[in-house]
Amino acid sequence: MSFETTMASDVVGLTKSAPVSRRGFMCATAAVAAGYTLAAGPVRAGVVTTDTNGLEAGDAKIKVGSEEMPVYFARPAGNTKAPVIVVAMEIFGVHEYIKDVTRRLAKLGAFAVAPDYYFRKGVDLTKVSELKDLLLVVNAKPDAELLSDLDATVAWAGSQGGDVTRLGIIGFCRGGRTVWEYAAHSGALKAGVAFYGTLVDPANPAWPKSPMQLAPEMKAPVLGLYGGADTGIPVAQVEQMKAALEQNKKTAEFKIYPEAPHGFDADYRGSYRKDAAEDAWKQAQAWFKKYGVLS
Repeated sequence: MSFETTMASDVVGLTKSAPVSRRGFMCATAAVAAGYTLAAGPVRAGVVTTDTNGLEAGDAKIKVGSEEMPVYFARPAGNTKAPVIVVAMEIFGVHEYIKDVTRRLAKLGAFAVAPDYYFRKGVDLTKVSELKDLLLVVNAKPDAELLSDLDATVAWAGSQGGDVTRLGIIGFCRGGRTVWEYAAHSGALKAGVAFYGTLVDPANPAWPKSPMQLAPEMKAPVLGLYGGADTGIPVAQVEQMKAALEQNKKTAEFKIYPEAPHGFDADYRGSYRKDAAEDAWKQAQAWFKKYGVLS
């Protein structure tokens, strides 16, 4: 099983029962055989929709080296000093759910930006229908490049009038892993919120350290929101991460929703759990307020 098509625990948690390796990671072919549905597949009824009333929202391009990275942003209209919150996507691209989260944050007073940091492959991930093709793109993203792209996103938001002294990051699934990684990287970050982000990675030369290995290096407080019924990220692993952070005297809190599966906040998928999602959103807001990102 190559790392290019290996499924990290975040993606395993989105699949039905399927064969896994001895290390607990599932290959793409096993997931497809199990009936895994990509973001481009069927969407459940009752999707949360946030309008743009009172907001400035849309697409933009950010200069990263000699290239331009697409982003979706939303912020309060006329507010030039809104706090900046980066929205780290799932592996499915900057699709409507991620855009809606961005607008939800803008309604709370933030300048929220969702960067499409997989753009270099020239693939629109929101339209990929084969999981193996998707994994070839997202698993090849080097952490060093990812962190540089996030720094560029923050710098752009600052150049557009955002208040980067009140910087936050929120992420879902693979984006939850990104939150942990960025919290270990950025000395400017005030707080992060990780929704069911991977804590232990499969072997991958592009990812030198997993969030668990980075526990001693965390520079910002992180709130971890996890599902007790997540088949890819066991509660025992979450407890291990909690212990590692405590041992290194790092600030973090965790909330586990006992009956919730992986992806419980993704209102467009069958994994959505309304009660858990609504409470988690309240927890996220409180966390950002506690550490001065939101007022």
